[in-house]
Amino acid sequence: MTFDFGMLGAAVVMGIAAIGSAIGIGIAGQGAIGAWKRCYINNKPAPFILTVFAGAPLTQTIYGFLLMQNMISSEKNPGFLLGLGIASGLAMCFSAIAQGKAGAAGSDALGETGKGFAQYIMVVGLCETVALFAMVFSMIVC
Repeated sequence: MTFDFGMLGAAVVMGIAAIGSAIGIGIAGQGAIGAWKRCYINNKPAPFILTVFAGAPLTQTIYGFLLMQNMISSEKNPGFLLGLGIASGLAMCFSAIAQGKAGAAGSDALGETGKGFAQYIMVVGLCETVALFAMVFSMIVC
């Protein structure tokens, strides 16, 4: 049995993207929990919408899965697929981490002011765009 670097690349893209999602969710979740705590301390309603910020980085795992599925059926050079998996996975990973940081800041601001959700979610969406571009452009060359 020979070792397939292409399959390794497919697995790596999924794994690295999921690691980024986990880190991003952890960061954003901390921001949401801190904002809720301040609301409770001040006897203000705790906005449930903060879960949007906390959960946003999860989508990078989905993108990693979709790209992995595409890579599994690819006929490209296995070395290329390994490199593509690492590079794309890292792009998705860092996108999720940035998204988590933006989500934590959005939770903090929304929890304190009760205003600005549309602006905050736009910044979270910009971070998401990096992962989308990495996935789509990688699928095109794959």
